[in-house]
Amino acid sequence: MQLRKPIVFPTLLIPQSLDSQPFLLSAPTHLHNHKPQLPTISLSFHKPTSKSTTPKSTTSRSCIPSEPGRESKEGPFSSSKSCNSLIKLKMATMVATDPYVFWTLFASLLGFLLLSVLRRRNYGNATAKDEGKVKNKNNTSENHISEECMKSSGDGEFRPEYGSGIDIIIVGAGVAVAALAHTLGKEGRRVHVIERDLTEPDRIVGELLQPGGYLKLIELGLEDCVEEIDAQRVLGYALFKDGKNTTLSYPLEQFHSDVAGRSFHNGLFIQRMREKAATLPNVQLEQGTVTSLFEENGTIKGVQYKTKDGRELKAHAPLTIVCDGCFSNLRRTLCKPQVEVPSCFVGLILENCELPFAYHGHVILADPSPILFYQISSTEVRCLVDVPGQKVPPIANGAMANYLKNVVAPQLPPELHDPFLSAIDRGNIKTMPNRSMPANPQPTPGALLMGDAFNMRHPLTGGGMTVALSDIVILRDLLKPLRDINDAPSLCNYLESFYTLRKPVASTINTLAGALYKVFSASPDQARKEMRQACFDYLSLGGVYSTGPVALLSGLNPRPLSLVLHFFAVAIYGVGRLLLPFPSPKRMWIGARLIWSASGIIFPIIKAEGVRQMFFPATIPAYHRAPPPA
Repeated sequence: MQLRKPIVFPTLLIPQSLDSQPFLLSAPTHLHNHKPQLPTISLSFHKPTSKSTTPKSTTSRSCIPSEPGRESKEGPFSSSKSCNSLIKLKMATMVATDPYVFWTLFASLLGFLLLSVLRRRNYGNATAKDEGKVKNKNNTSENHISEECMKSSGDGEFRPEYGSGIDIIIVGAGVAVAALAHTLGKEGRRVHVIERDLTEPDRIVGELLQPGGYLKLIELGLEDCVEEIDAQRVLGYALFKDGKNTTLSYPLEQFHSDVAGRSFHNGLFIQRMREKAATLPNVQLEQGTVTSLFEENGTIKGVQYKTKDGRELKAHAPLTIVCDGCFSNLRRTLCKPQVEVPSCFVGLILENCELPFAYHGHVILADPSPILFYQISSTEVRCLVDVPGQKVPPIANGAMANYLKNVVAPQLPPELHDPFLSAIDRGNIKTMPNRSMPANPQPTPGALLMGDAFNMRHPLTGGGMTVALSDIVILRDLLKPLRDINDAPSLCNYLESFYTLRKPVASTINTLAGALYKVFSASPDQARKEMRQACFDYLSLGGVYSTGPVALLSGLNPRPLSLVLHFFAVAIYGVGRLLLPFPSPKRMWIGARLIWSASGIIFPIIKAEGVRQMFFPATIPAYHRAPPPA
């Protein structure tokens, strides 16, 4: 096999001084990807020396080697005289054949210096402009939220004042959006957040962050957002049923002492997140209502929105992330929604009330459905009463107060009875529909759906923020290696893996929330009653029987298979209770129906989440998809 000869690039010999050895500038001597060979061209500048200073026998240090096979008797180099003659000949030939080599090099160096000066001047102007923006941000705010100055062209299109444009538009500004904006901003992305209302929200959900969510908050560098808002530590749950109770602690032994759940006012937490996101110069928060997504040739190019002062504008970006909550009016463009409303929460705040078990969330298995209590500040306890169905008793005519006093209050522990009645008398009763929606994405170039606009579960277990923060970590890691996100089809193809990578955490929490709500709700069916009692007794056993399910609920063990095993362990435990000490045909029949009922609860939820995505994600082609080339 004959090897190719290496390519020799042009070589230029420039003297350091007229009477010193020439200085050699040369390019790499070979390049494997190129086949043609280039001729070797050498150029030297040589000062002729006088006979009195240079001995004849001295070989010239700047001589060019003679051709192979034609060496003189004196050695491989020619004599000084012949060498000087050869240099003169080659210089004459070089000037005659290519007189522009030297001036081309000189012009290139001059152009390089000029570009360097211009680039440094532009960089200084951009830095001064960014510093001026940060100063304006600190001096001007609305509800402690900074807003970036904007410019709009005559055709009503958004034009940011800084940089060359926006990388990512995020619609909405809840917990998920604020965390996402801060995370992507730290990665160097230019983010434009559009939210219809930047004032502090007043909500009765999104007030409990599980330990798994707190770990994600630490991973995103946002753990300080639960400070200075009077957030309360949560170490587990207390479960009440028919006058009995049991405590379920989070398995936190292997974590740092600061790791625990947190409960707080949702609005205070969101404002802290917004403030931290707004401190980044490349993150802009703007109040406006997004009316639609606009697209070109099947690719989402940005959003059309109405500003606070009524102007209609368009904002362009390579990627638009829709995260506008459970009432999203944009989700139909990006997914196939199947929203279910199994119940509504009725929210109250109990003041100066001490819970029976400090630092624990309280779940009362009442009739017809569960009641929740947890501390949201040092002096306030949140109460959420679940009312099945989509309609609740009216508040205005007093029907809701009567329902709470006559149906709910008698089922509460004695320590909570009087504070509960006092909260009803003070009024300020709020309601919130509980929505459930499995993730059913419809990948669209240029857009991504996240948060409650994309995937919801019953808020009984307080897992919504844990799922959202976990999704942000996954998306951050997927976008991190991408320098250019302008190729919408390639980006869409790559981000399909997001929907699979999120499944372990999301599907575990979604399935557990839906299954627990159905198990904890009262039912006239005897098999369901036995299942409810079996669940309470199973969790009361302690050890792995309580820490296993609580680890799943808290997001510390996102394993769908472990969830299924514990769920059917509860069902089998219930059958065992029925068959002991002596089985009877009636008990055997109830036991069989109990297994059937358990299957009817969990399997439809798993099917909606996706069996393959939950248990065999590695078989999904997108799971292994590499990022597009930069």
